[in-house]
Amino acid sequence: MYIVHSTFVVPDEKADEVISIYHSRSRLVDKADGFQRFLLLQNEKKPGEITVHMEWDSKEQFMTWIQSEDYKRIHELEKKYPDQELASIIPSISKFKVVAV
Repeated sequence: MYIVHSTFVVPDEKADEVISIYHSRSRLVDKADGFQRFLLLQNEKKPGEITVHMEWDSKEQFMTWIQSEDYKRIHELEKKYPDQELASIIPSISKFKVVAV
């Protein structure tokens, strides 16, 4: 299994707005080969710190996803988000190979 975290920090007062965006996400990734699960995580002590957690069967399948047209389409839409403060946030990406369960 392969896990990817995309963590970003928004102003605390915009956290609910971001969470709302993810509630209505496109779900295109859900159909990707090897995709297992999506979770949106909010830090309990820092409400503006939000992490997208995705689980994949393998690193190779994740890499195939990020080279796909659906991935590109989703991320182009993010750049056009009306709130430019949110649109300009660059996440910190962490990738993990599961070595024990």
